[in-house]
Amino acid sequence: MSQTFDNKGNVIPATLVLAEPLVVTKIKTKDTDGYESVQIGFGTKNIKKPQKKTGFRHQKEFRIPKEEKMTLNIGDKIDASIFQEGDKVEVSGITKAKGFQGVVKRHGFHGGPRTHGQKHSEREPGSIGATAPQRVFKGTRMAGRMGGVRVKVKNLKIIKIDKDKNELWISGAIPGRRGTLLEIVSRGQKVEN
Repeated sequence: MSQTFDNKGNVIPATLVLAEPLVVTKIKTKDTDGYESVQIGFGTKNIKKPQKKTGFRHQKEFRIPKEEKMTLNIGDKIDASIFQEGDKVEVSGITKAKGFQGVVKRHGFHGGPRTHGQKHSEREPGSIGATAPQRVFKGTRMAGRMGGVRVKVKNLKIIKIDKDKNELWISGAIPGRRGTLLEIVSRGQKVEN
């Protein structure tokens, strides 16, 4: 993460995203496959044996809405130039995995009091069930594995685009750690300062 300044001198927190070019590897049509989609490939380093057939480490398929016309061909490159400064985007990615965590960190529980007869229950969940059904209800918030899930952050804005370095400056924080593979989708809306 970094920060930049707008025209009025306000500080805008931003995340720098490396948007290397994607290559169209396959086009599916309604005649041959029953639906319309585009497959893209990304990453040519550290390719494992099953991925050597395509030549890319990561592959993803995107459906094309019925109202949009197909303008891509196999071998076309998609880079950061498809975005414009001020575009609203949605960023999806896998969050940081934090392992097994207690209820205070995972769900924001306050824990028990330090006094009034309590000894070692400062970060415990407290009572987890009612008396009448004599069981713990499904979905009760308890300790467990935290993070490592796919999250979508909406209404982020592209602040700057560096086409030479293939970098996007996106306002605010995005899910994941450094090196996380992200999916950035433009919503076609402009945000004016």
